[in-house]
Amino acid sequence: MFKLLKQKVSNLMAKTNRLVLLRHGESEFNLKNLFCGWHDAPLSAGGVEQARSIAAANLKSAGMEFDKVYCSKLSRSKRTADLILSELECSFLPIVSDWRLNERHYGNLTGVNKRELANKYGEKQVQHWRRNYDGLPPPIETSNLYFYEICNSSDFQNVPIDEFPLTESMRMCVDRVSPVWEEIKKDVLKGTRVLAVVHGTVARALIKHVEGLSEEQIEKVNIPNSVPIVYEFNMATGQLIGESKYLGDVKYIEEMKQKVAAIGD
Repeated sequence: MFKLLKQKVSNLMAKTNRLVLLRHGESEFNLKNLFCGWHDAPLSAGGVEQARSIAAANLKSAGMEFDKVYCSKLSRSKRTADLILSELECSFLPIVSDWRLNERHYGNLTGVNKRELANKYGEKQVQHWRRNYDGLPPPIETSNLYFYEICNSSDFQNVPIDEFPLTESMRMCVDRVSPVWEEIKKDVLKGTRVLAVVHGTVARALIKHVEGLSEEQIEKVNIPNSVPIVYEFNMATGQLIGESKYLGDVKYIEEMKQKVAAIGD
């Protein structure tokens, strides 16, 4: 008991800083229940509203302020960040747009309806591709409707040719995100207040790094759109203080987590 009390007092005296992770608002592909990956699907009208009325509103209510924003090269990530900053009246903040924070590449599943795929191959196979740590979708082929758009995107010109994925497992995504996490962590521990607006699997990859979760544990994590996740760090030791905190209505968050976990209609 005394040891626990001593730790709490120590945490209160330590200088701390927060990191906020956020999955972008609903995209047009989310709305249609399609695998998206590196395809640059825009936000849906609902996704725009989520960024404003859920993400920004909850950040504002919690009194969150930021110095720097990280996002991917995909418009659904960048647009969500822009909307949030506009609502918080801080659009002047520096934004780091990094391809390594792009969503996991779903290979030849890109553009395919998840329910139709499950009807063809079975739910177990589709969930293996979606959730198994080493589940690897078939590589994207030239016949895929989005192949040339992805490979020729001007936003991906700086991706080294030997690092440009044609498909990715969760493990590969976690490894890709690792160097960016080190950059974010360095910012946080020197006092920079960071907001990272990313994608579902990338948020999970960052959470694995932040919380030190096992492969089995991260397979079960589901991230709802536009719900801020707050982490607090001891700046001297780099250690987490307490657990993550989701900002928003608890019932809504749990319902959205279940929706993300399911294959959908």
